[in-house]
Amino acid sequence: MGQQPVIAVVGPTAAGKSDLAVDVALQLGGECINTDSMQLYRGMDIGTAKLDLSERRGVPHHLLDIWDVTVTASVAEYQRLVRPLLAEITVPVLVGGSGLYVRAALDHLEFPGTSPEIRERLEAELADSGPAALFERLERLDPVAAASILPSNGRRIVRALEVIELTGRPFSATMPSYDSVVPNVQIGVEVPRPLLDERISLRVERMWAAGLVGEVRALLDQGLAEGRTASRALGYAQVLRFLSGEWSEEQAMEETVRATRRFARRQESWFRRDPRVIWLPFDAPDLLRQTLDRVVP
Repeated sequence: MGQQPVIAVVGPTAAGKSDLAVDVALQLGGECINTDSMQLYRGMDIGTAKLDLSERRGVPHHLLDIWDVTVTASVAEYQRLVRPLLAEITVPVLVGGSGLYVRAALDHLEFPGTSPEIRERLEAELADSGPAALFERLERLDPVAAASILPSNGRRIVRALEVIELTGRPFSATMPSYDSVVPNVQIGVEVPRPLLDERISLRVERMWAAGLVGEVRALLDQGLAEGRTASRALGYAQVLRFLSGEWSEEQAMEETVRATRRFARRQESWFRRDPRVIWLPFDAPDLLRQTLDRVVP
């Protein structure tokens, strides 16, 4: 047998990644490492579908609950934390649907510096005129980067323009390549889109029944509304608008379903672009066996 590669279980939300990763870890004596950016936050449990202790079935899970909700997410910080774990754990099993965090763990990924002055100026422009004008500028300066960023994602557009101005290079030059720094096998959990939409609706209903609104209320006392990243998380952003009186609870729930479905499509597109991902059907009766056949050298 050769060296055991790092295993990554990827794919859209509600596909069943967490359970498969635990199954794989149990079979191989492995340990799970979270690659879901929102599961990094303490107290954000129900809305992120974080496995509880019983669901982890004795498998150690790393990089869960490491940030307060007031902390702004940092892929560079995540990379600093995850790389030593990949070296220390005999069989690391990455699991989560945040594509950039998976790449930060596995691939060569540059993190250009920041300029508070440039960022502040661009953010002021974003607040004054919205993302459309900034996105048009990005399309002119770096069409490759623009093609990978949603025109409505003001935060990422600002970051791309900041890097271009700061470095004099296209932002796309710093975007992740498919050059791995560690041997790895990536398994994509595939669910047909109509069925995935149904699973997302059911998941959101279960989150509400499990007390998502109460979880968000409790997190307000810990500064959730001030958290630049956590306050925008799926489900949490919508419940915050309900609690502020802007939406009805029913509207918040419906919008969570809609936003999660859109997000799942973006996740799938991201992972589909990576030629290394091996896609397996979520409902294959021998899914674990198929996975093990591909991840064990």
